[in-house]
Amino acid sequence: MKIPINLASNPFRRDRAMVVASLLVCMLLVVTLGLLANLALQDRRQIADVQREVKNLHQQINDLNAEQAKLDAVVKKPENASVLERSVFINTLLRRKGISWNRIFTDLEKTIPYNVKIVRVHPTIDNQGRVMLDMVVAAASPLEVVKMFHSLAESPLFGVAEGKSSQPPTQAEPLFREALLVPYAQKL
Repeated sequence: MKIPINLASNPFRRDRAMVVASLLVCMLLVVTLGLLANLALQDRRQIADVQREVKNLHQQINDLNAEQAKLDAVVKKPENASVLERSVFINTLLRRKGISWNRIFTDLEKTIPYNVKIVRVHPTIDNQGRVMLDMVVAAASPLEVVKMFHSLAESPLFGVAEGKSSQPPTQAEPLFREALLVPYAQKL
């Protein structure tokens, strides 16, 4: 019978597989570190490019604001005030003339019930450039006016009407009257 005897002070161990696996894991970690460092550098370059672009845009905004201030100063001079007033007046007229009466009445005819009469229509343009119709309507009963409000609200051409005032029938005027303000979707 053979008995294995190891007379060495440090017996032989099989560590080669563990060392090779550790080296492979270390190499993988070093490659990953390199990739992460590369991504960080690319990210820094992109951030620097974006910051330069933002700086350029801010500079352009400042230049345009300075140019606008110069132009405003020229326009607001006393000798140019009459030209500015005339220009504003003409622009207002052009905007008001851009409203098509024919289209307003065609759209109202399609939307408002047949038993509601339009007494007055006054189109205006608000600060946001929307066309608003200041209207007075008349009907034989308040129910017909309520139906008109519903049909205006359901129409894609008009918005929700805001009632301003109402008048009951009198001896001189046998119809209910309602004053209202309604947004209109006509583009200028």
